[in-house]
Parts: sequence; structure tokens; C-alpha cells
Amino acid sequence: MKRKRLLPVACFGLLMLGLGASDALRGIFAPVFQSRYQLNESQLSLMITVSYIGNLLFLSVGGKLLDMFPRKNVAMAVTGIWAGALLLNLATDNYLCIMISMFFALGASTLLNTAINILTPAVCAGYAGLMVNVFFFIQGIGTSASQLLLGKYGFHFEGWKFVNGALLAVGAVVFALLWVITVPRQIPKKEEEEDSGGKEPKKAVFWMFAAMMGLYFIGEHGIMNWLMSYCISAFAMDSGQASLSLSLFWGGMTAGRLLLAPVVQYLGTKKSLGLFGGIGTAMFCAGCVLGSQGILILGGSGFALSILYPTMVLLIQEIYPGRLAATRTGAIISIATIADIVFNLLFGMAAKTWGYGVSFMVMPVCMAGFYLLFLNLQRAIGKARS
Repeated sequence: MKRKRLLPVACFGLLMLGLGASDALRGIFAPVFQSRYQLNESQLSLMITVSYIGNLLFLSVGGKLLDMFPRKNVAMAVTGIWAGALLLNLATDNYLCIMISMFFALGASTLLNTAINILTPAVCAGYAGLMVNVFFFIQGIGTSASQLLLGKYGFHFEGWKFVNGALLAVGAVVFALLWVITVPRQIPKKEEEEDSGGKEPKKAVFWMFAAMMGLYFIGEHGIMNWLMSYCISAFAMDSGQASLSLSLFWGGMTAGRLLLAPVVQYLGTKKSLGLFGGIGTAMFCAGCVLGSQGILILGGSGFALSILYPTMVLLIQEIYPGRLAATRTGAIISIATIADIVFNLLFGMAAKTWGYGVSFMVMPVCMAGFYLLFLNLQRAIGKARS
């Protein structure tokens, strides 16, 4: 790797580490917020829902902004928004301000992830695929390490203040690095005029795909947002035990994205989704049904599930013509995000009414639905091409 590329790589790696830790905070500190502000489950779920609305809005406009303005400048501006949200958490203890911070911090994080994915090919020409995986691996380390360490040593409001201060320092360093690095301008190649790419699949395929991804989001993000509260409330675990289970899930996610990538390349998208989707769904459902005895199985399911999201995105590119692939990808992920938002809004109400033990069973049902929809989608794609 040329020396002039080392600084941008270090910048992107540090940013992804910070984003991984930042994204995990809402789940880690949910019980702390609930205790400090005397929140019921509905109010707690509203805090998580607000962050997902931020995700959706930033995702909706992010691609257009990155196309309209210099991409490094957009990344700097959004890093500033992310840092501003962290500063707000340091400056006030107000519940409403924390809600506002969740909106901007998580929304900015989503857009920064997109920006890194787009900027990486320009900075790491020739080995972009490898470096994108490395950056996601680093992000996973930030998520897992923050869950483990904060669950053990920072599970209090002072810990919330400390980690926001540390992440603010990361944001300042990243902003300074973005200011000085040079990002080669990406000149898009002219798309082939004959990119007929076949016919667009029927609308039923689109909606099936959106529903499948939405159910998967509910399962994966449900673990991130609610596993700590589930373990503490349903099984009377202490915060250290609960955070260990969460770290196992995200540690598996992190390791799997690195270790299983060659397997996905060898098997292809559909076979990989069928194999690892089946294994991961079975472990996920078994872990939930077995209750406290299945927490380790549930945590271990993260390894098999790790490749599903990036492989699903890749499958969208394969089944839609090139001229429509990006548009359909954005639309499908946006609809799936809406499903995620609705789930988090309703889950708090369900937990308040029926308790965490019963309410949590929605997640294995969603994961089973995800896999059944994938099998139907696979048949629908096969019929369309035959």
C-alpha cells in the first residue's frame, strides 16, 4: 500500500471504529436511561425509534448529497453533525436532548457508513473489496468491544458521559484527518449503452425482497437494541452477564464477515443465503425458545448471520438490471428500515403489557419468516429466469 494512502485508510478505520461503538450505545445504556428518567417500555422504545427515523431520513437524502457535492466535503460535514450530537450528550442531561442526539448521531452514522463505502474504491483502488471488509471488521470490533467493556465497567450514567467524550475526541481527529487527506476524484465509467441487463422482475419480487429484509432487520437489530434489557428483566442477569451475551452475538458477526467472505465467494449469493440463513435462523430461534439456557446459542447465531445483510444487498444487484439496481437497493432498504422503526415502536408497548419474556418471542418468528420468504424468493427468481 502506498504511503500516501495510509493516512486515508487510518482515517476511515478510526471513523468506523468510532461508529461501531456509537451505534451500540442505545442498546447498552437503555436500562440506564430507563432507571435514570423513570421511563416505561413504551418511552424507551420511542428513544430507539427516533434513532431509526434519523437513519431513514439520512439514508433517503445521503446518496443524492454524495452525488451533488464533493464526497470528502459531505463526509466532513456529516462527521461534524455526528460530533455535534455527541457534544450535546456531554453538555446536558436532559431527556429530550438525548432523544435529539439519538436522531442525529445514528442518522449521521448511517450516512458516514455509506460515504466510507463510496470513498474506499477511490482511496484503495485495486483492493477496494478487501478494504471494505476490513473497515466493516473494524466497525464490528468497535461495537463488540464497547458492549463488553461498558457492560462491565461503564454501566452507569457517568459511563455514558465518558464514552461520549471519548467518541467526540475520535470525531475531532477524524475531522482533522479528512481536512488534510486527498481523496482521488472518482470518475464514473460510462455505463454500457446495451445494459439491458434483462427484464426487471415482477413487483411481487420487489415486495417479497423488502419484506424479507425487513424481517431480518427486526431480528438482527432487535438483538442489538433489546437483548440487554431482555436478559436483565427476564432472567435477572447482571449487566456483565447480559453484555457478554450481546458481545458474543456481535463478536460472531464481526468474525464471520471476515472469515466467511471466501466461502460466500465460492458458493455464490443464493447458496450462501440458503446455507448460512438456515443455520443462523435455526440457532436464533432455538436460542430464543430455550430462554436463559439458550442465550449462548442465540449469541453464537451471530457468526452464521454475519454474511446475510451484505449478501442480500449483493443479490439485489444480481436480480435487477444495472440501470435500476441502485434505485431498487435504496428503495428496498428504506422499506425494511420502516419495518424496523415500527417494530421498535411497538416492542416497548408489548414489553410493558406482556413482559420481555413473551414479547421477545416476536424476534424468532420474524427470523423464521425471513427464511421462508427467502425460499419463496429463490423460487420466484428461478421461475422468472426459466
